[in-house]
Amino acid sequence: MTTPVSGPRSLKNAVDNENSANSRKKWTNLMPFFIALVVIAEITFLGRLDMAKNAALVNSWADSWLHQSSPVVPLLSSGDDAVSDARNDDGDCESWLVEEDVVIYSRDFDKDPVFVAGGEQEWNTCSVGCKFGQDPGRKSDAAFGWPQGHGTASVLRSMESAQYYAENNIENARRKGYDVIMTTSLSSDVPVGYFSWAEYDIMAPVQPKTESALAAAFISNCGARNFRLQALEGLEKSGMKIDSYGGCHRNRDGRVDKVETLKRYRFSLAFENSNEEDYVTEKFFQSLVAGTIPIVVGAPNIQDFAPCPGSVLHIKELEDIDTVAKTMKYLAKNPDAYNQSLRWKYDGPHDSFKALVDMAAVHSSCRLCIHLATRIREDEEKSPGFKKRPCKCSRGLETTYHVYVRERGRFKMESIFLRSSNLTMEALESAVLNKFSQLSHVPIWKPERPESIRGGDELKIYRIYPVGMTQRRALYTFKFKEESDFRSHIENNPCSKFEVIFV
Repeated sequence: MTTPVSGPRSLKNAVDNENSANSRKKWTNLMPFFIALVVIAEITFLGRLDMAKNAALVNSWADSWLHQSSPVVPLLSSGDDAVSDARNDDGDCESWLVEEDVVIYSRDFDKDPVFVAGGEQEWNTCSVGCKFGQDPGRKSDAAFGWPQGHGTASVLRSMESAQYYAENNIENARRKGYDVIMTTSLSSDVPVGYFSWAEYDIMAPVQPKTESALAAAFISNCGARNFRLQALEGLEKSGMKIDSYGGCHRNRDGRVDKVETLKRYRFSLAFENSNEEDYVTEKFFQSLVAGTIPIVVGAPNIQDFAPCPGSVLHIKELEDIDTVAKTMKYLAKNPDAYNQSLRWKYDGPHDSFKALVDMAAVHSSCRLCIHLATRIREDEEKSPGFKKRPCKCSRGLETTYHVYVRERGRFKMESIFLRSSNLTMEALESAVLNKFSQLSHVPIWKPERPESIRGGDELKIYRIYPVGMTQRRALYTFKFKEESDFRSHIENNPCSKFEVIFV
């Protein structure tokens, strides 16, 4: 029996129900086409991800839509090379970046060490696989000597002054075709200085000054290409009594132990044979070991090498001789002022000095291998087939940046993460300290530094700078001028790489 439809309202409801059913049927028929469009759009949007991940992500999105669940909103990363992330609300940007940014390089330096033709292996350990010597059956990554070509990097290594050996000038060496320059200049690719904690007992205690002469000199090359002999003569004319043990102006028997002899004098003449930036030889560091105040003729930037302000007197030009002589006389007559110039022997040198000398805790040959291995990795990252990493992940208005940091003298990079809402150098330093503290990191210089200035277990940052920067810039001149400069560097350098110097 059919139930009659009663009244106009019931009739209208019936018609509406029938229309609604027809609409749902039409929508159901169109559903596959709509889903197909969604899938195509998602595949296009996620085109930089591998296909397996695309399928999984898109199917998950479509399934959620079909089941009338809230759709997952993709996390967008701007930029042509950016990779978009699509995860549920519980997703973690850091975990995702660690997974997506991982790279397996084509060369494992543990199994296939950096090979440098010529020279000898002169260190116990190095943070990257490294081998020196001769192997006719193997192509070398680098070789000492004149540029050879054929994909082998040519290395110039010298500790002599460029004023005597013109090719040691960095610009001249580049013009001659050298790929890697190793000189005393802190602007060279791999500096090789005369300093190290292991070679010089810089923190040796100060002994009583027992000699009547104010200063001692050890100068044997009387043909130096600067004014050091005139400076010696000028100090003597100013009334300075100087005991000269070298071949030039000798007035004392030179058959003595140099450092032990210097310990008895208030001042020592650390006169180099060249006035060249960063050319600071054993003359200066032996003076520091002896606990004297060095009087320097040489590097125009010698104050960069000073253990603390006031610990070095510098004769920049002959006109400075009288002023330096007056200062020497004043310090000699005022023990408190003189002792203040040597206060670093008791309190420890300034961080800038420690940061400089700590560099030599890693042998220059090992640092050469780190430099070469870093370049090899960078070249691979520039190759067309290299995996494009996202390097950042956005969620709403917040973007997380993946940044890599390593200690100077080491090869391995550690991951840290910075937020767009706090993209500052202070945030970078905080993240670096937190990361390396969690790793119970021991600075690479720790075993070599004198125990009196090793400090405790707490890490202290001296400088953080982009990988590839020269030590001259890193130690003395580099700084992001504004926080906007730092932000720009992070935003424009995907997976930015930094080095940190701990002191």
